[in-house]
Amino acid sequence: MPHTARPPIAADLARAREAVRAVLEPTPVVATGLVPDGLLKLETFQPTGSFKVRGALAALAALPPGTPAVTASAGNHGLGMGYAAARTGADVTVVVSTRASRAKVAGIGAFPVRLVEHGESYDDAEAHALGLPGHYVSPYNDPHVIAGQATIGAELDAQAPGPLTVVAPVGGGGLLAGLSLWARERGGVRVVGVESAASRAVSAAVAAGRVVPVEVGDSLADGLVGNLEPGCVTPGVLRGRVDLVAVTDAEIRAALRALFTVHGLVAEGAGAAALAALLAGKVEVTGRVVAVLSGRNLTAPAYAEVLTRD
Repeated sequence: MPHTARPPIAADLARAREAVRAVLEPTPVVATGLVPDGLLKLETFQPTGSFKVRGALAALAALPPGTPAVTASAGNHGLGMGYAAARTGADVTVVVSTRASRAKVAGIGAFPVRLVEHGESYDDAEAHALGLPGHYVSPYNDPHVIAGQATIGAELDAQAPGPLTVVAPVGGGGLLAGLSLWARERGGVRVVGVESAASRAVSAAVAAGRVVPVEVGDSLADGLVGNLEPGCVTPGVLRGRVDLVAVTDAEIRAALRALFTVHGLVAEGAGAAALAALLAGKVEVTGRVVAVLSGRNLTAPAYAEVLTRD
């Protein structure tokens, strides 16, 4: 069945802040010399290794008690939903594709959820999940998920005095939409989204004024690839409020190596996309710059290949 959503309202943002604050400690912000006057927001330090746990906690907190939830995930959202299910006792089903990261799938299976593998792409998994019984929680096209991701900004209020340029990865746009809503409230903040060059669904939708299908290629940033749900609200939230750029896999690899060499930090491809764009000179910066390192979940062999590849 089709999935419909609405943009978040102020009450959603307030409820999400309470739901996230009740469970999660603020993630650290550290200075980096990799970019001038730069800061790294370490969502890699979340208990699931990704910012997605924020939106999952907010979404389940907003459901009526006893309502089953179903979702599709490239991996990190499923981990977040699993963690939130363990904390709340919610009935959760997670659908992933057969090509999803094995490390992420194994992690999801360790939580008390129903894990379903279906199709060869995220789009296949999403279509299957939409047909299952329960309240569908989109990884990005959901007001409570978007509101949960906005809590990164609420933490930056105390951690990073402005003016700021906040740079974050964008796949479906939930994180970027949340940050843009926070930035509108705070003022003095520019928000820049970074797509994989292999999958530019959000920028295409923003340009067209509606969701349009795009060609999706393979990418080291597997969490950023895929088309958007029809009627997705994130492009409308983002239009006129953010800048969008794209990075290649080579640029992402350079960022991953820099994080390891300079800071001893581990990130996955999508997690390093914001820093990749900064290192490649693709972002115009106003004030201090904050790069959101959004996730760290990749296999050891994949990470070793990134570090050693010529």
